[in-house]
Amino acid sequence: MASIGWVLLLFLAQLHTLLSTSIAHRADGGNLTHLPVSFLCHPNQAKALLQLKKSFSFSRSTTRLSSWRNGTDCCLWEGVGCDPSSGHVTILDLNNRRLSTHGLDPALFSLISLQRLDLSMNDINGDNIRSAGFERFTFLTHLNLSNSGLYGQIPPSISKLVNLLSLDLSTYNTDYYSGGFYGSNSYDYYNNLWESSFDTFVANLSNLRELYLDSVDLSNSGEEWGTSLAAYVPQLQVLSLADCHLSGPIHKAFSRLHSLVVINLQETSIYASAGPFPEFFMDFPNLTVLQLSGINLEGRLPSRPFQSKNLRVLDLSYNMNLSGHVPNFSNASSLETLRLDRTNFVYAIPTPSSNFTSLKELGLNRNLISMDFLSAFGRLESLHQLDLDCFLDNELDHDLDSGSDLGPIFSWIGQHKNLTSLGLFGCNFSGAVGNLTGLQTLEMHDCNTYGSMPSSIGNLTNLRNLYISSRFSGPMPAAIGELTNLRNLYIEGARFSGPMPAAIGELTNLRNLYMNNPGFSGPMPAAIGELTNLRNLYIEGADFSGPMPAAIGELTNLRNMYLQHSGFSGSMPAPIGNLTNLEAMEISGRQISGLIPNAIGQLNKLRWLVLQDCNFSGSIPSSIVNLTQLTMLDLSFNSLNGEIPPSIFSLPILNRLDLSFNQLSGPIQGFDKAGPQLETVRFKNNELSGFIPKAIFQLTSLVCIDVSSNNLIGSVDLAHFRRLNYLTVLHLSYNKLHVMASEDNNPVETSYLDGLHELGLASCKITQLPRFLRHVDRIWYLDLSCNKISGDIPNWIWETRGSHLNLSHNMFTGMQLNSDAVPFNTPMEVLDLSFNRLSGMIPMPKLSGQVLDYSNNMFSSLLPNWTTYLRDTIYLSMSKNNIHGHVSPSICNATELDVLDLSYNYFNGPIPPCFIENTPLSFLNLRENHLKGMLPSNITTRCNLQTIDLHGNKIEGRLPRGLSNCTDLEVIDFGSNKIADAFPSWLRGLPNLSVLVLRSNQMYGTIGDIVGDTKCEECFPSLQIIDLASNNFSGTLRPQWFEQLKSMMAEFNSSGKPLGTLDTITINNGEHLYQYSVEIMYKGADMPFGRMLTTVTAIDFSKNSLEGTIPETFGSLVSLRVLSLSHNAFTGKIPAQLGSMTDLESLDLSCNQLSGDIPQELTDLTFLGSLNLSYNHLVGKIPQSRQFSTFDSSSFEGNAGLCGLQLPKFPCGSSPHSPGVAHGDKSSRHIDVVLFLFVGLGFGVGFAAAIVVKWDRFGRSFYCKCKSLAYLITTRR
Repeated sequence: MASIGWVLLLFLAQLHTLLSTSIAHRADGGNLTHLPVSFLCHPNQAKALLQLKKSFSFSRSTTRLSSWRNGTDCCLWEGVGCDPSSGHVTILDLNNRRLSTHGLDPALFSLISLQRLDLSMNDINGDNIRSAGFERFTFLTHLNLSNSGLYGQIPPSISKLVNLLSLDLSTYNTDYYSGGFYGSNSYDYYNNLWESSFDTFVANLSNLRELYLDSVDLSNSGEEWGTSLAAYVPQLQVLSLADCHLSGPIHKAFSRLHSLVVINLQETSIYASAGPFPEFFMDFPNLTVLQLSGINLEGRLPSRPFQSKNLRVLDLSYNMNLSGHVPNFSNASSLETLRLDRTNFVYAIPTPSSNFTSLKELGLNRNLISMDFLSAFGRLESLHQLDLDCFLDNELDHDLDSGSDLGPIFSWIGQHKNLTSLGLFGCNFSGAVGNLTGLQTLEMHDCNTYGSMPSSIGNLTNLRNLYISSRFSGPMPAAIGELTNLRNLYIEGARFSGPMPAAIGELTNLRNLYMNNPGFSGPMPAAIGELTNLRNLYIEGADFSGPMPAAIGELTNLRNMYLQHSGFSGSMPAPIGNLTNLEAMEISGRQISGLIPNAIGQLNKLRWLVLQDCNFSGSIPSSIVNLTQLTMLDLSFNSLNGEIPPSIFSLPILNRLDLSFNQLSGPIQGFDKAGPQLETVRFKNNELSGFIPKAIFQLTSLVCIDVSSNNLIGSVDLAHFRRLNYLTVLHLSYNKLHVMASEDNNPVETSYLDGLHELGLASCKITQLPRFLRHVDRIWYLDLSCNKISGDIPNWIWETRGSHLNLSHNMFTGMQLNSDAVPFNTPMEVLDLSFNRLSGMIPMPKLSGQVLDYSNNMFSSLLPNWTTYLRDTIYLSMSKNNIHGHVSPSICNATELDVLDLSYNYFNGPIPPCFIENTPLSFLNLRENHLKGMLPSNITTRCNLQTIDLHGNKIEGRLPRGLSNCTDLEVIDFGSNKIADAFPSWLRGLPNLSVLVLRSNQMYGTIGDIVGDTKCEECFPSLQIIDLASNNFSGTLRPQWFEQLKSMMAEFNSSGKPLGTLDTITINNGEHLYQYSVEIMYKGADMPFGRMLTTVTAIDFSKNSLEGTIPETFGSLVSLRVLSLSHNAFTGKIPAQLGSMTDLESLDLSCNQLSGDIPQELTDLTFLGSLNLSYNHLVGKIPQSRQFSTFDSSSFEGNAGLCGLQLPKFPCGSSPHSPGVAHGDKSSRHIDVVLFLFVGLGFGVGFAAAIVVKWDRFGRSFYCKCKSLAYLITTRR
């Protein structure tokens, strides 16, 4: 939303530069000079300027400082001004030259006579200016580094410039209509400067008159920022701290800044509340601009701001809790901007007034959108911009049908012939807007559109800017093509149906086209190629189909192109090489595939190339070396292979290189050619091999190195990184490296890498904590997992400012703590102490933590009030410890908790009802404890559970019917309890239920009797694993039931979504998953499979009392991998239809009363790795083809009538021996079962288990060598 107040502020921000340089321009507006031609500037200063020019990279679309030539007077050069008497350079103004450099060249700081320095709107590109020499500018009065790509801490040397009158370090949000929504400055470095001590920063700046720090992060400066300004900068006239993340209310000490003319604190995110409106502002006699938008003001506003004679800008918008009456305006003649939108102001019927003669911008909330109120304004002859906020109760999410109807208002709006900009927010949209033919800007946000966009929009032929973020039900009208003056078209969340109209090609004056979730479908029209004046193209989240149109190659004036996840498929069109003016290109979308075209090397103006999260394959094209202007290259998350071209490192001004998550291999070569601009190198998750290049330790510009998850080898001494003074991110995890810190053997304490923010050394063969970490006080991410570190966790590690600490998979045995709570200074995002040897009481972080993992240790107790530390916790795992006692119901007070895993402990007592009733939990795992009692039954539709695992407890009673309200359920495991109930056919409607485990309970009745249920259109539509083994089910299996199991009939590929997988928890730097892993007995050992894919399908009905024939409909379950019907009383023949189950890997029909031949069709099961047909009444010859020749006698024994090669004692044609016992009397024996999950993942996977069958008191016993089926699901992250 364009803002007159913002524009005024921006103008004031540049005013000092304009005034200081305008008198020095020649008549043609070119060079600055203060000297006659006969005076030459000092040679040493000319030399310094030429060296500075050499450090710049130039955009071909802007100046190249051509007047800066050796042998000419530098005082006549563009942007340079000199003192007329001394010849010293006093002014350097390179504002908005689009220069690019890696930090500031030291030559700049030799110009010690400078009084005015303006490098704003360029790309200085780095944080290594923090040690720059600004303190040498002892005469400097004006410094402007705004929007210059700086990040990191404000250089401390700036605070020593005691003569400064004006300081501007701001980063402004790029205005939608400025044509720069994808400029490198706004996209790359927004809001990255910070200052931890505002008091120290301003302490020496007592002469300051203007201070602009917009978007500088001051969140660590506390609540005394107002006090600091009043104490140290008493003569301040212009203060702009927009979007600075300030804390606390506006201090009363602020009242001492009585010289203030401009106050801009808008959107500064003052935490909590800024309190009431500071009425002392109105005592400032010269105050003309007051912008307090969005700072959480509350209470009632006094009338004085509305009665000020001097105020030109009053912006109180977006203070939802600010209220009051809008009085009559008696002194409003000077007011140019009045914004009260998104507030709670109301009005008494005012007296008509004509005082608003200067009002140009007006924003009103819903309460003020009334003809009674508006009529008091009369006709606002100067009004250019009107914004109407119709939202109910200042809420964004509301019923649009109840928004304000603007029908009566439009006639009043239509009287304002000078109105050029109209914004409608949450209003009822009407076709009447088509009558406002003078509009140049129209914004419609979250409006009720009553269907499709009216074709009358085409009447607004003067429109230059159209912003649509309201949802329409129909297609975009072809009348959009009538807006031939349109320069900027923004569509966000409109969800138009149908294709993008070809008429859009008639918008030939369009400069910027921005579409975020526009809803268009079908191919993008070739008419897009008609937009030959287009400079910026941004498309995200569209539903286009087919390839990117080749017509994009006709947009030869395009500067920035951003196509993200918008449905395009296939390869990148070759004509994209025609976009030779392109400076930034970002393309993503998993359907985009093929090779990266060599034609991309023709785009020699590219500074920003991002082809991320596509499916590009092949090698990185060598033509990329032609992109000599490239500062950013990101090819991450593709399928690229081959080696990294060494020539990439030769790109002269490359700053960021990200090739992560590909399949690149071979050694890293060519790094010794890398230039001093390179700051970021990310090669994570590839297959790179060899040693880390030695040159990496010499490139002092490096800020980020991430080579984790590769195959790099060798020893790495962390002390070798000591020269990299700017290094903040270092990740070496998961290679084959041996990382050491040589200083650990030095008795003299030394420090290095003290600027680190992130350090990843997982799986680096470390045996002790590196000592240098004691001196790294700003590290927030530390991963030392999967090493061999032993002893105690030292107390100094808790004193860091870290929020992500992973010490898992080590050999720690204790913790040095001075209190029961871990005394972290900041709230934790991740604390992972799992897989160690820690014992005693579990320590909780004092300020809570989002992800807490204490699993796989020897902890035995909990703090008495431990649940009070779970305020922000999302994930909590205490699995596999030795914790006793009851499970505290106070856990339910942790309203953010999504994952709770207390499995494999010794908890006893009942399950707290709140765990299941109205729970915020998605995952609940209480497996293998001693919990007892009945399950809670009052489960409502607010149930969020995806997985509930109570396996291996002592739960009694019936299954709670309310589970059918948990429509997100994917996994139910109540196995090995004492539940007595019938088969839960009432769960059949759960759309996502994939795993149902009720084994080893006291279940009874028939299985899945849902035949004839007309309410069930799709019963168990997602079921993939059902385990009902070891119960008391009886009766026959209904053939129709298996026809319902659609997910076992589908053809699946080898990849899929993990079952029981929580939506990814993203915590800043990393993602944390909670999912099941599966353990199987494979060749005598438990083997975990970390991903339970959608291809895993299994049915286990073994050890029941089922009878009758095996239904032929099993044959329709073509994707079934595991089938066990053993230890029942099935009779009849083995259905030949089982041969259709071509994915079957394990089949167990043992210990039944099956008869007849083994069907020859079973030999079609070519993936079959385990077969057990033993102890039945089968007869005839055992088939010998395919897999059957690989099975030994144990698969067929106990069938007296069988013969074949697998039974050497019973060759075909010989006399049979006496038949063995086929199936014992269940009433006379007891069966102990040891069960393991079998998961078939390809040909030949085996498994083992045993069932011990003990006969009656006469002592008869034998081993029925049946290979049984179940599964052991364990919880793992």
